[in-house]
Amino acid sequence: MSYDDVEIEDMEWNEELQAFTYPCPCGDLFQITKDELRMGEEIARCPSCSLYITVVYNMEDFAAGSDSTSKKGLEPSKQQPVAVA
Repeated sequence: MSYDDVEIEDMEWNEELQAFTYPCPCGDLFQITKDELRMGEEIARCPSCSLYITVVYNMEDFAAGSDSTSKKGLEPSKQQPVAVA
């Protein structure tokens, strides 16, 4: 069972690790890479203990060709008005 469910927006991008991170109770960080997210992975693991979290995210934000590394890129796009004839 997952330790917790965490929204991707609540995680931080770590440039050094090239991964989204979230604090683990053991003092280390849960980690998940953009490549893992693109493949549909939703489990971020802590390298120092046995805990893991379920990452809640929209897979479309990480589709091939998309390179969102900031929280801005993860926010929902604003809807555009559509003209109806």
